[in-house]
Amino acid sequence: MRKPLLGALLAVLLLGAGAAPAMATSHDAGAPTKTAGTAATAQAKVQAVDFAGTVALSNCSGSVVRTPASQPSDPALVLSNGHCLETGMPAAGQVIVDRASTRTFSLLNSSGTGVATLRASKIAYATMTDTDVSLYQLTSTYAQIQSAYGISALELNATRPVQGTAIKVVSGYWKRIYSCNIDGFAYQLKEGSWTWKDSVRYTSACNTIGGTSGSPVIDNTTGKVVAVNNTGNESGGRCTVNNPCEVDENGTVTVRQGINYAQETYGIVACVGTGSKIDLTRTGCTLPKP
Repeated sequence: MRKPLLGALLAVLLLGAGAAPAMATSHDAGAPTKTAGTAATAQAKVQAVDFAGTVALSNCSGSVVRTPASQPSDPALVLSNGHCLETGMPAAGQVIVDRASTRTFSLLNSSGTGVATLRASKIAYATMTDTDVSLYQLTSTYAQIQSAYGISALELNATRPVQGTAIKVVSGYWKRIYSCNIDGFAYQLKEGSWTWKDSVRYTSACNTIGGTSGSPVIDNTTGKVVAVNNTGNESGGRCTVNNPCEVDENGTVTVRQGINYAQETYGIVACVGTGSKIDLTRTGCTLPKP
């Protein structure tokens, strides 16, 4: 799982005393470069992927998200991982709904600068069963955030992502953008006592580290969120914490050391009703229920 780990923090310290977390620069894979003519037009959507709308948690990354049907007057939602909850990791089989929370989030602008502190009113939904997701409902509406800070929520794509899609993993915690492609999907991804279904597997360029948990995975072409970053196999272990393994339909186990994963988010869309209410009885909602 991609919470801050001692090794990741030590790596930053080794850059030098007082060094800041890695930022995307013109030399980073996550930073677009200017091109001329039609190439510039083709890259317009890619260049639009930045930090605006992402948030930094105390231990993870996240983003302010909306569904295609969300209204400006709805309370805003923050997306992160279930394992990033301030109350600790949910047990396998546990689903949390409408639990009071006053957690705060640092809202970032396009350059990665914190411009506001947002506050939750509750954990609207969280689980580590079948997926690894948390949704916090904020005390602010989408319209209030837009009006005060000029920042729009990221939209959740309502359809399943596709193999080969060019993506960016945008970490508000580290203020770093990773660029790669969707390499494929894991039928089941097992880590410790948890099992996730139909997980996104990245190509190796997205070498995410501790603190990137909860980062939105953004489709370069549409600019929409297609998944939420959550884990990777660090040392080649088999199905242990921080060393997830893939299990196919026949039960065959595959370990991919150094490869990282995310959980699809399209299934969230059908579960969000009027006023950002998480309604697990809505038609098409397949998120695990309590």
